[in-house]
Amino acid sequence: MKSLAQLVHELGKLPGIGSKTATRLAYFILNSEGGYVNRLSTAMMEAKAKLRNCDSCYNYTEEALCDLCKNPSRTDHLIAIVERPSDVDAVLSTQSFAGKFHVLHGLISPIDGTGPEELHLNDLRKRVEALGETGAVEIMLALNPSVESEATALYISKTLQGLPVEISKIAYGLPMGGALEYADKMTITKAISNRVSVQSCG
Repeated sequence: MKSLAQLVHELGKLPGIGSKTATRLAYFILNSEGGYVNRLSTAMMEAKAKLRNCDSCYNYTEEALCDLCKNPSRTDHLIAIVERPSDVDAVLSTQSFAGKFHVLHGLISPIDGTGPEELHLNDLRKRVEALGETGAVEIMLALNPSVESEATALYISKTLQGLPVEISKIAYGLPMGGALEYADKMTITKAISNRVSVQSCG
């Protein structure tokens, strides 16, 4: 059954989905009523067509600026650097962070062809420069522990050198290679409240 095999193949490309789970999902879709399948397909197509990167933080949004960047109750002078949009949700779920974000959509990794340009780090520097005119800025590195994260953090520190900024990183109750988006709320809350200073510039 070529069409079933193709469906399983495409579902298997999703992160965290192995061949058995992909097969189970394929049969679930086939056993579902047509209306559900149409709604699922429409939702995916609309999300892909309508969502874009925020002009300021690069999180997903349907407008020029996302709701977080437009929220006046969140401080501009505290910026959390996260690897992916799902990490924004993980940090927000703790209700212990009142700042804004910069979403990298990856980490510096020459093997994967990801460099500083893809992470919009020059835009981050311009953002901090503008904010620095009205007060010091804290950059909170909320990156999953890995070799690539350390390299990215080092590059961010160099990029922001000479600016009125303090760089901190969250304390981890996570093992090396652990993922922020899968950590429980209490672990992330403690990591944010116990963040340590990495560099103070300016």
